[in-house]
Amino acid sequence: MCLSLRLILQVTCTGYTMNTLNQQYEDKVRPCIDLIDSLRSLGVEKDLALPAIAVIGDQSSGKSSVLEALSGVALPRGSGIVTRCPLELKMKRKREGEEWHGRIIYKDHEEEIEDPSDVEKKIRQAQDEMAGVGVGICDDLISLEIGSPDVPDLTLIDLPGIARVAVKGQPENIGEQIKRLIRKFITKQETINLVVVPCNVDIATTEALKMAQEVDPEGERTLGILTKPDLVDKGTEETVVNIVHNEIIQLTKGYMIVKCRGQKEIMEQVTLAEATKREKDFFKEHDHLCTLYDEGFATIPKLAEKLTLELVLHIEKSLPHLEEQVEAKLTEINAELERYGTGPPEDSVERLYFLIDKVTAFTQDAIKLSCGEELKSAVRLNIFSTLRTEFRNWKFHLDHSGENFNRRIEREVADYEKNYRGRELPGFVNYRTFELMVKDQIKKLEEPAIKKLKEISDAVRKVFLLLAQSSFVGYPNLLKLAKTKIEAIKRVNESTAESMLRTQFKMELIVYTQDSTYSQSLDDIKEEKEDTNHVFKSYLRSRDNHATLQEMMMHLKSYYCIASQRLADQIPLVILYLLLQEFAAQLQREMLQMMHEKENTEQLLKEDFDIGSKRAGLQSKLKRLLKARNYLVEF
Repeated sequence: MCLSLRLILQVTCTGYTMNTLNQQYEDKVRPCIDLIDSLRSLGVEKDLALPAIAVIGDQSSGKSSVLEALSGVALPRGSGIVTRCPLELKMKRKREGEEWHGRIIYKDHEEEIEDPSDVEKKIRQAQDEMAGVGVGICDDLISLEIGSPDVPDLTLIDLPGIARVAVKGQPENIGEQIKRLIRKFITKQETINLVVVPCNVDIATTEALKMAQEVDPEGERTLGILTKPDLVDKGTEETVVNIVHNEIIQLTKGYMIVKCRGQKEIMEQVTLAEATKREKDFFKEHDHLCTLYDEGFATIPKLAEKLTLELVLHIEKSLPHLEEQVEAKLTEINAELERYGTGPPEDSVERLYFLIDKVTAFTQDAIKLSCGEELKSAVRLNIFSTLRTEFRNWKFHLDHSGENFNRRIEREVADYEKNYRGRELPGFVNYRTFELMVKDQIKKLEEPAIKKLKEISDAVRKVFLLLAQSSFVGYPNLLKLAKTKIEAIKRVNESTAESMLRTQFKMELIVYTQDSTYSQSLDDIKEEKEDTNHVFKSYLRSRDNHATLQEMMMHLKSYYCIASQRLADQIPLVILYLLLQEFAAQLQREMLQMMHEKENTEQLLKEDFDIGSKRAGLQSKLKRLLKARNYLVEF
């Protein structure tokens, strides 16, 4: 392929018209370049790097002159920064006799150019619109298409010349701004870097070559172009020859040398065709540089041949990786789109169905959440793990409170004996003393129970809010409504639950349990007492009221075990019913009731602007990447 392609390019780029070779050119060269141009016209370069040739050079290096010579049209010239936006120069060779055609595209503007002499003016207008009138720069691309029998099939990207010192009207960091823009292009592995260097400067000191070497140390993607050979100092010609022969700073793709129109020739209105003839004569007749001409390293036509060959080979090499990139991007975009959803339909009836489906899915997940079942939505929520921990903590609090109660009995029973004991002998439990101590202990548990209720209520509320946020991503009004419902239900149900718990504690002040239940608990406590260490028993006997104290402790502990077990279960049951199951059921009823008000549909389905624009952007990406995949498959 390489040898046959090189032969085709040598013939076609030097102007011969052999039908067979022209046909081969149409079959092999044009499709490659047209493919990349088609991908670029889709805007695919926004998503992945496309094979390209980026032209870089220091200011006044002759960059614009080279592009003029290749394209056949005058480009903006002058001192300072002339190229202020990246310029994509698409050249398409037409058949002999076909008319010249141009088109410029930037932002949302597209304009046909009928006269080649208008190109420079149109580019300046585009730059002023995109980068502002003056000397600022802009990263956005200007695309210039040129069709002519006199241009090669080639696409180049012209970048601003590297500035060293800011001039009037420029920001102090203009040099860094330009370098950042250049790096954005030349860092990509898919880009061939065309470095333009004047012959009359030390090549090793040029900023453009340094930047190319930073991103391409081996020089595998870099091609050097020497310009202004007529300005070479006497005695340094051999150095220029050695550079082009790749003997000074080696580049895998090597060097070319060209001589373009100078300012004097432009002022004399020397045509590009005449300038090409003069260039050829210059090299052929030069005592030192003629060897470069003979070897095919000199002149614009040879450069066009070289660039076209390099670009086509680079495209062919890049295609497999390009296909992989497209597939990877498609997978990534589809996954993102799935997160954002399809968005509401346009039809009013379909919009209502969409709203019903969305709200129904949310309420079903709310019910599943309250029952500890797996949710349909992608979000993973489990309130029961929190509840188990909180209920376990409540049981621990009851047990710990009981232990403290037992320790208080010894100290407090003497006071009760003193204040309430009647004529009964020691060992007979005074029921009033027993009842007062039980009630006092029960009262101490009420406020911790209410506190625990509110802590759990807040935790449940947060989980339902997280579910709403996950279910209504991108729909702020729908989310706001769900949040309002959740907050309202939380307040009502929490108040109801608190009222029920306080009623429960009021009932607990009625000291009661089934006789059989109490008898069994008392037997268990007595059996436990038999195992109590002898030191504690001796301590009880040392007290005057040891019989009463021992009996009282058994009765109090027995009853507290029963009461605390009731509270250990009853409070979680109230919470589970009112703050979870009834909460979810009420939320479902109210959300579904809301959907009967059809006039709310439009307002509720109003999307968040960012979500809508992101989805639209992703859909646009998906569309162009699908087209790009088709182009690659058909190639």
